[in-house]
Amino acid sequence: MISRMKYIDLSEPLHSGMEIYPGDPVPSFDVVHTHEEHTWELRQLRLGSHTGTHVDAFSHMHKGGKTLDDIPLDHFFGKAVRVLPDSAFPAKTGLLFAEVVGIEVLPTIVEAKPPFVGGELSEALERSLLEEEIVTYTQLANLQQLPLLTPFWFFGLPLKITGGDGSPVRAIALLEDDSCRIESETI
Repeated sequence: MISRMKYIDLSEPLHSGMEIYPGDPVPSFDVVHTHEEHTWELRQLRLGSHTGTHVDAFSHMHKGGKTLDDIPLDHFFGKAVRVLPDSAFPAKTGLLFAEVVGIEVLPTIVEAKPPFVGGELSEALERSLLEEEIVTYTQLANLQQLPLLTPFWFFGLPLKITGGDGSPVRAIALLEDDSCRIESETI
């Protein structure tokens, strides 16, 4: 039996006029070359490193912390689960919270040693996780579509920005889809 995967897009769309954190650079995505004039289309992107769905490097909130290009690639993808603050957190598995979570869960998270944590994190929790060298993802979308406590694969790869404190990502979850199973005697 072969199982197929289904994906859930966990990313917010990026566009001019989108909501941003107060004080962050205002994003714009302007067409500067057109098919009619140049025979191709090209946009100029202007945005902060923490625009939309994004990942935070340890240096984001800690001077001297590792930057995006210093963090091993395997911190940006892997096995993950959607959890509630009072869930039992599996060890060495990414944790995604679909509701606001605060600093009170820090000891339990640190004990589980996840490579990354995402969701609606309080600033105090985000700061503490980054100090513990746990990558954080914020402004994830569609988390309610993920089943609770069911493992899936998460991917949230940043741009490889030299000295980067964070980066927008295209975050996705890959789940085994029982409705797509194929029976096969040859495999």
